[in-house]
This record gives sequence, C-alpha cells and structure tokens, in this order.
Amino acid sequence: MTAEFTAADLRRILRVSESGLRSCLRAALLRVTPRSPGLYSFQDLVLLRTAQGLKEGGVSVRRIRTVLLSLQQQLGEGQGMSSLNIYASGKRVVVWDGRSRWQPDSGQFLLNFETKQILEPARLKAPRRAQPSRAETALTWFERAMALQTDSPYEARRAYQEALRLQPSFVEAHLNLGLLHYNAGDLEEAEICYRRAVHVGPDSALAHFNLGVVLEDRQDKSGALGAYAEALRRAPDFREAHCNLAALYEQLGRRRDAIRHYATAKRLGDVSRSLDE
Repeated sequence: MTAEFTAADLRRILRVSESGLRSCLRAALLRVTPRSPGLYSFQDLVLLRTAQGLKEGGVSVRRIRTVLLSLQQQLGEGQGMSSLNIYASGKRVVVWDGRSRWQPDSGQFLLNFETKQILEPARLKAPRRAQPSRAETALTWFERAMALQTDSPYEARRAYQEALRLQPSFVEAHLNLGLLHYNAGDLEEAEICYRRAVHVGPDSALAHFNLGVVLEDRQDKSGALGAYAEALRRAPDFREAHCNLAALYEQLGRRRDAIRHYATAKRLGDVSRSLDE
C-alpha cells in the first residue's frame, strides 16, 4: 500500500470539477486516463497544485506545460519541485528556491531585491486578509503531514490528527494516517482509520480497498472480500482491487471467481499500457 490518490481524491483536495482536473493534469504533464480511475502520487499532487496556482494566475495551459518541461530539465537528478515556490508575476512565471529567482522558460535569473518586494509587500498597502477557515487550516496541516511522513512519521501522525480535529470528514487525512499506522505494523489502528474513512467518505474506492488490505492481513477474509467488492462498486476499473480479490478467491478455493477477476485485471492492464503509448 502506498500513499496514492485517485482522481476523485484529487478533485476533493484541489476543489475542482472533473473537467478542471483534466485541465490541471494536462498542464502538469500528467497522463489523463478517462477509462481508468488511475492512481497519483504525492509528487503528482505537488505538480497539480503548481499547475492550478499558475492557471489561477492567468497562465495558459500551453505555457504551463512549456514552463514545467523547462524546469524539469533544469533541476538536478533526484531534485523535486516540492521545495520550490512557483508563481505567476505579471506575465512571467517565476521560480524561487530560497536563494535565487529565475524564469524557467527562458533560464533568466532575476534580481533578489525583487523577490523581497514580492514576498514582503509594504504593510500599509497590503490588503487585510480574512482569517482562514477551519477547512483551509486543516488542509495546511494535511500538506505539512504529507511533507513529513517519509522522514518524520511521528510528526506526520500528529499533523494528520490536527487536520482531523479541525475537519473530521477529511477522507484523505484518515487514509494517510491509516497508511502510517499500517507501515508501522499497527494494523488495529490502521483499521480504525480506514473504517473512519469509509464512514465519512463511503464513495471513496481507495478507502474500501485499503480497509480490505488491512482486514486480509488480520485474517478477516470475509471482511476483506466485502471491502474489495465495495471498492469495485465505486470504481469498477480499480485494477489492484481485482488483483487482490482474485488472489483471495484463489486462497478460498473459489477458482471461477478468481479467474474472472484475474481476467479483468489483465484487460485493465492492457488498456492502461495502450493509453501510455
């Protein structure tokens, strides 16, 4: 199990429609898979947030794609975009890494005193900002937790818990907190998190799938079968759910059901490869 997001998860996090997500995916150079739910990583989410921010700043999808392609070529191997601040400044797209500021499409570096003017505007001219809502604050804690979960899982758990204190219906926070418990070998806590995710987000196929994985590990095969089936009710093309369900049916001696789900998983794999080509 990895920290991955379905298209429905991304729409909730980014607060966009289905067409809005497709536009962000194209802008972020990510594959659009209309015939399959697809799974997206945390790095994909970072790219999508960047593309969304640039679009809101008035940058066209074509320009965003050009900028991100240029930036990927400029970054060193293993260097991601999560530590960069990428924003629209007038007609320019600017990258700030904490030391330097440059335009990725032209490679032109900009004077740092301009950065201070942009990041620290005069107080008398700054508009008065409204206090962030509980949902916005919860999203901030969620993003902080995702940045911490690889190197500091304990701090990440605390951050997810704070996000859930502010917004108990935050499905993605329940899922990621469950993953941290699962990776730590605490299957009981992981199951609690995934059951809460299913309760507040019954339409989340990933919540049902992850619950199925935990129940299977806890030797609750009947519960796992039900959870995988619920995942497929929400996302019939969820290939991993078909694979797990097939393997479980095989263990239970239900060979015909196993063959049916293995065949579906193979078909979906072939479709995914054809979309990649």
